[in-house]
Amino acid sequence: MADATSSLDALLEYIRTNRGFDLTGYKRPSLGRRITKRMQAVGLDDHDDYLVYLEAHPEEFAELFDTILINVTSFFRDPEAWEYVAAAVVPQILRTSGTDELRVWIPGCASGQEAFTAAMVLCETMGESDFRARVKIYATDVDEDALGRGRRARYSEKELESVPDGLRDRYFEPGDGGRIFRADLRRNVIFGRHDVIHDPPISRIDLLIVRNTLMYFTAETQARVLAQLHFALRENGFLFLGKSEMLLSRSALFAPVDLRQRVFAKAATQRMRDRLLALVPEASATSAETTTLETTHDAAIEGAMFAYLAVDLEWRISFANLQARTLFGLSGSDVGRPIQDLGLSYRPAELRSLIERALSERHQVTVRDVERRTGADTRYFDVQVSPLLARDGAVVGTGITFVDVSRYRRLQESLEDSKSRLETAFEELKSTAEELETTNEELQSTNEELETMNEELHSTNEELETINDELRQRTLDLDEVNAFLESILVSLHAGVVVLDDELRVRAWNDQAVDLWGLRPEEVQGQHFVSLDIGLELDGLLPMVRETLAGEQGERVTTVEATNRRGPRIDLRVSCSQLLSPTDEIRGVIVLMEPV
Repeated sequence: MADATSSLDALLEYIRTNRGFDLTGYKRPSLGRRITKRMQAVGLDDHDDYLVYLEAHPEEFAELFDTILINVTSFFRDPEAWEYVAAAVVPQILRTSGTDELRVWIPGCASGQEAFTAAMVLCETMGESDFRARVKIYATDVDEDALGRGRRARYSEKELESVPDGLRDRYFEPGDGGRIFRADLRRNVIFGRHDVIHDPPISRIDLLIVRNTLMYFTAETQARVLAQLHFALRENGFLFLGKSEMLLSRSALFAPVDLRQRVFAKAATQRMRDRLLALVPEASATSAETTTLETTHDAAIEGAMFAYLAVDLEWRISFANLQARTLFGLSGSDVGRPIQDLGLSYRPAELRSLIERALSERHQVTVRDVERRTGADTRYFDVQVSPLLARDGAVVGTGITFVDVSRYRRLQESLEDSKSRLETAFEELKSTAEELETTNEELQSTNEELETMNEELHSTNEELETINDELRQRTLDLDEVNAFLESILVSLHAGVVVLDDELRVRAWNDQAVDLWGLRPEEVQGQHFVSLDIGLELDGLLPMVRETLAGEQGERVTTVEATNRRGPRIDLRVSCSQLLSPTDEIRGVIVLMEPV
């Protein structure tokens, strides 16, 4: 398997280097089948041998590309989808485009049926005059032969069967054994070579028609092509895909308009300026107007719902509200004492270092979830230490706030437990979703592969129909030749026996039946010597064998014989060679005529 893969890689690299045709973005299973089909046609079963064959026969490239690029297409393919495009998509495009040029692009157009279908739909909606003045349809492909057919715009009656009668008569004119799309409208359809994988996209497109083209590419190549198609579309543009192509995993680029009909709109994206602005942090909120503090006592609020202390610059407690006195068991005499003399300076938090930090940095310092145990009771506080400022901006002390968050802590622990269970469930759901997504992608890949095989079979069926028509014609020709030969044999007055190179009977005319009484079906394939007829063969067989051996000229003799009626007769017998078109001796023609 590894050798087969490497030899296929070498072949693909040779094609890319010598013909500029990069096939690495195509799905390997389909690509391998198409190349194998072409190899079998020239009698080879090894990629290395086929590479050598390509080197010796450059004309084979055209046959190979024609086999790889499955140009299966038709007019109004998926009629229901085209009806939706005509009824809903085209009117919307006309409304948003106003009087501007309307641009349509069909990558992978093959021989042009999709392009002319789009032309007919637009003409029917906007009128022929407006179509000629405003519309440009770009039909592109990598197959030059298919593009040539599209430029000629000549199609057989069978190819036009899917075109409604009224449209067929209105847009196609008789010519050269088929019909040709009208020249005055054909000028608006521009055919050109374009590799949708590697070439830059055509821009400012209103309608992109990509029918059963993406499904031949790998997932990575599809993603790259979709990005190109997204760039090509105008903001109000539409993308029309084939029935086997989906965009479920690329919703960031295209939003479904009608998923069943495979119609998508270009998804809105942030402009670059908006993206840059989103990266700029918002300006910090302005501080509230500073409250005027005459003293540290004026800054404290006795009746606050949380414990609050004020410490002056000499590290003395200048104020403790009711909640603080209750929480830490402070008395009136403790006010004015150095904070380091009290247990609250280091329990439940190391306040001295926090005060120093707040004073040096001149902003609030916060420590969260500080634990304080009192017997069996455990409580949690958020401790906030803030510098206190006078009217002139000078620091006059620090304010210390103890916010009881025990209730929230217990609630958080409960939530953490619930969160853990939810995370477990989420992980399981996520795993299930990933499995479903993987399955969906596999199904999508399988669907695309089946559609590819379907188009390959369709192409093969068309080839078989062509071969069948040729065989039917050859059969008719052969029947005509056989009838002609039969009439010649009947018109001869002599009995004619045609023998092959093993002396087995191949032909036996009516005069031979009259002579010997045996019908053609009784002697066909029988050895001439074994026939039970009244013909003396002793003098005849040497002449027959000499003729078969290559002796030139007609050989004649007279022999005695007994015909089917009983009397003895003299029979004049002549032998001549039965030659093939290449002058090979294929048998002997024996003429027998009574004297």
